[in-house]
Amino acid sequence: MDQLNKDWTNLPKEHNLSKFSAALKDIIEKVGYSEMYGVELVAPSTEDKPAPHTTLIVLQKFLRANVDDLEKAKEQLTSALKWRKEYQPLKVRDEVYDKDKFGGLGFVTKVKGATETKNEEDVVSWNIYGAAAKDVKKTFGDTDAFVRWRVALQEITIQQLKLNEATETIPDYGKGPDPYKAINVHDYLSVSFFRRPQEIKDSSSKIIDMFQRYYPETVSYKYFVNVPLVMQWMMGAMKALMSKDSIQTMTWMTYGSELHKYLGSEVPKEYGGSGAPLAEHALTPNYGAGAAAAPVESKIAEPVPTTAEPVEPKAAEPVPIVNGSETTAEVTGKPADKADVA
Repeated sequence: MDQLNKDWTNLPKEHNLSKFSAALKDIIEKVGYSEMYGVELVAPSTEDKPAPHTTLIVLQKFLRANVDDLEKAKEQLTSALKWRKEYQPLKVRDEVYDKDKFGGLGFVTKVKGATETKNEEDVVSWNIYGAAAKDVKKTFGDTDAFVRWRVALQEITIQQLKLNEATETIPDYGKGPDPYKAINVHDYLSVSFFRRPQEIKDSSSKIIDMFQRYYPETVSYKYFVNVPLVMQWMMGAMKALMSKDSIQTMTWMTYGSELHKYLGSEVPKEYGGSGAPLAEHALTPNYGAGAAAAPVESKIAEPVPTTAEPVEPKAAEPVPIVNGSETTAEVTGKPADKADVA
């Protein structure tokens, strides 16, 4: 890793992160809002000094999301700040939700030993779609309510990344992994892939669009578990439409018990590990008295300077793919753009 990615204290003025930092004051003044991912964005105090480290963490995420295109990154950050000012996702995170509608549908945990990130510890967001399979209309009938619940789960996930305490740097686009991302698990046990009610389509489309716009660079890998063998033909076809980078970040498996191979032994027993059930220890959106809820931080922490070096992961070994009439317990691929992956 080059010296630039080890230490942001001496960023060259011609570097895009420096230029983004210099433009931040105007962006904040234009929007009238400065919080992003729980970090209070702070513009540099002088022209020859970059913004605080945690602010640079956020700016670098938006640069990477836009393939280092500064103008597009500025546009997306401006749009995301406007949305956060209006939607107030930190308040949405702390609202009380109907456990009868959403209980068991989403969890947030931490695991050690994930094989693809090589981080010492990873945040994992779990989406258990089977919890909604028995009464789809109850869970997805009110699209706005479901979207708010899903935003709450996302904000809890980001909160656990602790970006406001970040000490490592994030490499420039194409020069290494971002250590400040979460892992997503999507469990499709008991879910039919052939019947997608309109309520699910509406909620899924809205969330996917929202997350693409306002939550860039927050997910490292996605694992789709308990995917029926009959759907493997679709996964193989989708590979032809995806970039190599996208394919490498998504893994499909027919059996949930295989997940421990990727996320380590701390996952629950149904995923091949020895950990406790999600409902016993995971964070969830707030369901009121007696329900597990995410801890609420009273304030946004002060920026932390650093010279630490991020962990450089090794390439993951490919997962076997269905070939012709062969079948296998797990496959790698990506669903359609509008599939239920948010």
